[in-house]
Amino acid sequence: MTSILSDRQKEELNKAILDYLHANGFTDSFNSFKSETFNEDFISDPKQKYSGLLEKKWTSVIRLQKKLMELETKTSQMQEELNNAPIRKPTSSLDWIPRPPEKYSMTGHRSPITAVIFHPIYQILASASEDTTIKIWDYETGEFERTLKGHTKSVQDIAFDPKGQYLVSCSADLTIKVWDVNNEYKCIKTLYGHDHSVSSVDYLPSGDIIISSSRDRTIKIWDATSGYCIKTLSGHFDWVRSVVSSEDGKYLLTASNDQTARLWDTKTGETKMEFRGHEHVLECAIFAPLKSYPYIQELIGDENKNTSPIPGQYVFTASRDKTIKVWNTNGQLLHTLIGHDNWVRGLVVHPVGKYLLSASDDKTIKIWDLKTGRCVKTLEAHSHFVTCIAYCNTSPIVATGSVDQTVKLWHCR
Repeated sequence: MTSILSDRQKEELNKAILDYLHANGFTDSFNSFKSETFNEDFISDPKQKYSGLLEKKWTSVIRLQKKLMELETKTSQMQEELNNAPIRKPTSSLDWIPRPPEKYSMTGHRSPITAVIFHPIYQILASASEDTTIKIWDYETGEFERTLKGHTKSVQDIAFDPKGQYLVSCSADLTIKVWDVNNEYKCIKTLYGHDHSVSSVDYLPSGDIIISSSRDRTIKIWDATSGYCIKTLSGHFDWVRSVVSSEDGKYLLTASNDQTARLWDTKTGETKMEFRGHEHVLECAIFAPLKSYPYIQELIGDENKNTSPIPGQYVFTASRDKTIKVWNTNGQLLHTLIGHDNWVRGLVVHPVGKYLLSASDDKTIKIWDLKTGRCVKTLEAHSHFVTCIAYCNTSPIVATGSVDQTVKLWHCR
């Protein structure tokens, strides 16, 4: 019969048995077992770790068995209670929005926060700051986990790949860095190519391409595996503040200091549309997710509700002119959301598609009902400019970052 014990474990067990026999005066058995296990020179020593080990193990096994039986009884009782519990209809998560006060206010960064993002799977939130670092937090407990150091100037933006295996960051130090989430967040790649501060970075939904935009007025498309720049897109006349991809990865959307947003074909690199109408720098532009289409169509009175909507049909832009604009991708301005008293810095759509959330230098977050175009709630979020906002896709939580150097988590209910 093969033993499941290693040689070392066998030796320890033999010595523990010998110790037990010796301690209890089983002299014949002790001598016989000593010769059979080739432990002729064994001398019982109360200081050794095998001393009294057999009795200890024996009692702990019985104790654990008892504990196990207790837990099994408890579990079956709880299951019984659950089965007989009244079923409560869940409240509609359609209308869950962030409500004050904040669940957590996380401190640790030494300069303004520039970006916050949630991990697609784990209960992790990452924040980027002008202090050159990225911090990782547990959003369930609000606890700080680690700091990622490597950039030498302000970290401007961060993004997880769709599977959550990598984190990409970009900085005013002209580089883009890739960090391995599952290997202690080690920096595994640095991408060089931009000639000025890199302001925005993201992955395409396929996860194999990285996109970036820079103050050098270009957008770059990179192979995520090799780190090589595949394509450079030019067209804006000033700093390109942000770049995002449509849900199918076919289009890119950029926002620039030249007061325009642009729609690009990812494959060809051509500009498909230019969105003109803001009177100041554009801070960001995002695609409306498919789930928000019915609400936008109701807002603009579009009766032709598309039965098979395609990604990238509507766009939201946020500007320093204090407004948010809604466009279709033919370049037509559909609606302007007015309410903020300062620059609008960040936009995110509620996972259900019913609301648009905006972050602003007026220190608030506003929640807009896309059906009516009205602001339904204003949260006094921070003591300074609110620079960024993110929605968690796995839990009803919103994160915001500010010039006040804090990251806040807001529970939606």
